[in-house]
Amino acid sequence: MAGLVTFRQDRCKGCELCALVCPKNIIIMDETVTNRKGYHPAAVRPEDMEKCIGCGSCAKMCPDSIITVERL
Repeated sequence: MAGLVTFRQDRCKGCELCALVCPKNIIIMDETVTNRKGYHPAAVRPEDMEKCIGCGSCAKMCPDSIITVERL
């Protein structure tokens, strides 16, 4: 089963908890972006999105509830 992960990057504080629990290791801290809080937000490279299994571990771990996971 495939998944689609979206992040509210403007609210991400770059704690990396989502990246630590991702079983596919596809979540990165996007160092090409700095959000309004001054952090590099979490992201998934477009080419890695197809590896997402839609487990929702990242969303459950996020302390700020900025992650949405949809199963496709």
